[in-house]
Amino acid sequence: MREWLSLCMICVGTFFLIVGSVGILRLPDFFCRTHATTKSDTLGIMLTVGGLAVYEGFSLTSLKLVTAIVFVALAYPIGSHVLVNAAARFRLRSWKPECRSRGQTSENL
Repeated sequence: MREWLSLCMICVGTFFLIVGSVGILRLPDFFCRTHATTKSDTLGIMLTVGGLAVYEGFSLTSLKLVTAIVFVALAYPIGSHVLVNAAARFRLRSWKPECRSRGQTSENL
């Protein structure tokens, strides 16, 4: 039973990591990409490493894996927040869609 639970956690975590990678390729600007990768990669790494901890059972190795999960849960959101604040301070522009049906841009609206 433990093997199945760990396998499911690892597979779901891998799915979220792939979704985050697709988000980097598909989203238009820095802010959207940072948001997508922070959310999905944090969850994906936590699930993957959590699955490894479940598979390992109660041991020193699983304690180290849980410590890594806590570090990821704290470091990834804080790091992305710092990056987004730095980009905002340097006035990095966010993506604005164009209204192609009327020939107007979003600045005119």
